[in-house]
Amino acid sequence: MKLATVRTATGTAAVRIDDDAAVELDADDLGVLLARPDWRSAAETATGARHELAGLDYAPLVPKPEKVLCVGLNYRTHILEMGRELPEYPALFAKFSRALVGAHDPVELPAGSEQVDWEAELGVVIGTEVRHATPVQAAAAIAGYTVVNDVTARDFQYRSVEWLQGKTFERSTPVGPWLVTDVEPGDISCEVDGDVVQKADTSDLVFGPAELVAYISRIITLVPGDLIATGTPGGVGHARRPPRYLREGSVVVTRVEGVGELRNVMVTAN
Repeated sequence: MKLATVRTATGTAAVRIDDDAAVELDADDLGVLLARPDWRSAAETATGARHELAGLDYAPLVPKPEKVLCVGLNYRTHILEMGRELPEYPALFAKFSRALVGAHDPVELPAGSEQVDWEAELGVVIGTEVRHATPVQAAAAIAGYTVVNDVTARDFQYRSVEWLQGKTFERSTPVGPWLVTDVEPGDISCEVDGDVVQKADTSDLVFGPAELVAYISRIITLVPGDLIATGTPGGVGHARRPPRYLREGSVVVTRVEGVGELRNVMVTAN
């Protein structure tokens, strides 16, 4: 099942994406829907207004999540190729909801940055409140998966040992186009202006989705609609020699096999 938040003439609506139409789910957005204990059955049985698939305007999957949590250095091959040891614990940082944009929205290049980079990531969306989760509880708390690109201002990121300032510029992080339930994610990739710059298998994650949910839930309660970006594989522009960065007009396509695709054009921030 695919669930999304789309923009309508009167605001936004949560929808189920069927083969022939998008069906409204009696909720203003996916975050509102996921807060319902019966969200899954409600989504499966909904018979609301129908919208043609062509031309759907995808909003950020959950427009205002309580938390956006991100993981650094989480692909084995990428870590080893950099000569580092595999981490004992996940490296965590956060974003704010104003950083999020939809699957086909323009991405604003962070003002003042000359080193804007791409980071294709598998996104995990929480569907059940969970705290101090066991592995089984953690897996059950995952509503499904989505696609994220953690567009990063490297020059701001490395101004200090804390990464936040390079990671949460407004309208810089596309998420979507939908949440997919009951799927095993496959390859992850990123293209920039037609060049494949990243490609890996999500099975190469050091800390998988359920492990991350269990670990984070020891620190803070995870609630429906929370988003976890699970980390990026090798191939980022900052690590290239010479480095390669995004510019105005760059087209970035981010895919996760079995989940979906983002397609975003870089624009100058206002």
